[in-house]
Amino acid sequence: MRRYHDSFAMKESSIQSISTTRPHRQAFAVATLLVLWTCWASPASAAERRTENVLLVTYDGLRRQELFAGADESLLNREHGGVRDVDALRARFWSDDPLRRREALLPFFWSVVAQQGQVFGASDAGSSVRGTNGLYFSYPGYNEILSGVADARIDSNAKRPNPNLTVLEALHRKPSLSGRIAAFASWDVFPFILNEETTGIPVNAGWELLEYASPQSRMAELNALAAEIPHYWSNVRYDLFTFEGSLGYLEQRKPRLLYVAFGETDDWAHDGRYDLYLESARRTDDYIRRLWEALQSLPEYAGKTSLILASDHGRGAGLEDWRRHGKDVPGSELTWIAVIGPDTPPLGIRANTGVTQGQVAASVAALLGYDFLEDSPAAAPALPGLLQE
Repeated sequence: MRRYHDSFAMKESSIQSISTTRPHRQAFAVATLLVLWTCWASPASAAERRTENVLLVTYDGLRRQELFAGADESLLNREHGGVRDVDALRARFWSDDPLRRREALLPFFWSVVAQQGQVFGASDAGSSVRGTNGLYFSYPGYNEILSGVADARIDSNAKRPNPNLTVLEALHRKPSLSGRIAAFASWDVFPFILNEETTGIPVNAGWELLEYASPQSRMAELNALAAEIPHYWSNVRYDLFTFEGSLGYLEQRKPRLLYVAFGETDDWAHDGRYDLYLESARRTDDYIRRLWEALQSLPEYAGKTSLILASDHGRGAGLEDWRRHGKDVPGSELTWIAVIGPDTPPLGIRANTGVTQGQVAASVAALLGYDFLEDSPAAAPALPGLLQE
C-alpha cells in the first residue's frame, strides 16, 4: 500500500505545481501527469513484466496420483501393472514416504518447478484442476487447454481442423510474435489441433522428419534412427524425437513461444505397462529439465522465460481403470497444472484453489503481456495468482 500512498502525494504535489505554470505549459503538464499516474497505479504493468518467452509443455494422460504421490504400490506387479521386472522397478521408484516417491519419479518437477513456482491440482490441499469438455480424452482436452473453451463439436480424436482459435494462433497474429511460435508433438493429430495449414505455425508431429537437432549434425542420425526402429504406435513417435527436435529448434530458431507435447505416458498406460508408464514419466521430467537448463544458458531466455506444464486429462483409479480415461471413467476429469517463471510468485502447492484446464490458454497470453479474452471472449481467464502484484 505504501506505493499507492506515495503516488497520491506525488499527484497532489504535481497538481499544485501545475496551477502555477503558464497556460501553454499547463496542458502538457496535465498530460504528463496522467501518463505517470497510469504507470504508478499499475504495479503489474507490461513495463515491469520480465517474461518475454514461454515454454508450454504437456504430458499426455499423466495422472495426478503419480504426480503428487509417486508410484502406486498396488500396480508394481505383473498381474495389474504388467511389470516385467518388479524388483528393479521398486528399487527405482518405491519408498514408503510419498514425498520421496514423487521426487524419485519427477525430480526436476519437485526440486525446481514446485519449489520456485506454483502447482495446482493437489486434492489433499483442497486444490483441483478440472476439464470441462465432458469427454476427457485427448483432442477435446488439448482443444480446451489451447483455446480456453470446451467444444461439443470435438467429440473424437479424428484428424479434423480445430474450429476454435488457439492461443498460439492468436499470438501468432501479433506483429511482435509473428513467426516466433512453433510446436513439437509426439501425436500426429497436433497439426490439425493447431491448424498448421491455415495458420502457418510450424508443427512437427508424429513420425515426421526432424529439421533441427542439437547439435544440428545429429539431425541425420536421429532421422535415420526413427526410420529404422519399430514404430510401436503408428501415430505416436517416441518422446525422445519430440524432445530432440524441440531442443534443436529452440537453440537455432529462438522462438518466443514454444509448445512441446509429449505422448508416451498415455500410450504405455493404455497398453497396461505401468513400468514403462513410470519410466516414460521419469524421462519426460528429464527432457523438461534439459529444455529449462538450455533456456537458462541462452541470453535471449535466461531470467525472462516462463514454463507452464499441464496434462490433457486424468485417468481412472484402481487396478484396472488406471489404464483408461473418458466420460465413463471417474477421475478422468481431474488433472493438474504447474507454472514457474520470473513473474510468478513461488507459492508452491496452491491450496483451496479450483481452476480448469482451459485457464492455460489465457495464462500463456498473460505471461507474454496479452489478454487472450480480447481475441476469444468465451475463453476461461488466466490462472489466479499467476502474476506478481
